[in-house]
Amino acid sequence: MTTLDQVRLADTAFGKLDAEGRLLNAVLKEPVPAPGYFGFRGDIALKFQEMLADEKRPPEYSIEQVLAIADSATGKIPLLAGYLHSFAYLRDAAEVLADYLTPSGTYVFFVNNIDFLKKYRVPLTAEVSAYVLPLDESTVWKETLELIDLDRNDVKKLGSPEKHQKVMDMLAAFTAKYEDISYDEGVARMEPVRNRNENRPV
Repeated sequence: MTTLDQVRLADTAFGKLDAEGRLLNAVLKEPVPAPGYFGFRGDIALKFQEMLADEKRPPEYSIEQVLAIADSATGKIPLLAGYLHSFAYLRDAAEVLADYLTPSGTYVFFVNNIDFLKKYRVPLTAEVSAYVLPLDESTVWKETLELIDLDRNDVKKLGSPEKHQKVMDMLAAFTAKYEDISYDEGVARMEPVRNRNENRPV
């Protein structure tokens, strides 16, 4: 079994995503206490802008504020929560992550443009589905703590890897009965994308 000291980014699915230039704005990118596991907190690029000459351009859109963990033994990402600025990006997320998803995993996407009162279960692949929830004027971190019923004071004094591990462990145990819809149904129901900065203090 790989130990905490031995786990490297390259040993995990994150290594492949990083090699494609998809791991961005990392707040956490290191092993977590569970042996063989690697944590990531940041963005995962979904669609890149066309590069002009040597100009490095930001992605057109990403899964933002990602909280995820990768298993070096299986090569999978069994746990992931993140923000999508549009429900339509869910298909891109499914394609980018397809090789790393597992039927026993838990995947949660907080989405800008769905009804605040709606929560869905949407297939990502033939065997894997995701929870899709609205995101109000908050962050994935805060929304995830609320979803798993974890008080921030319970993790405040932990180091970053330990804090990440605690949240991932509780997310792994999360289950909920939400309305099952297809991707196409979700696109048909989605609302206009809201301005993230609207009604926020300057």
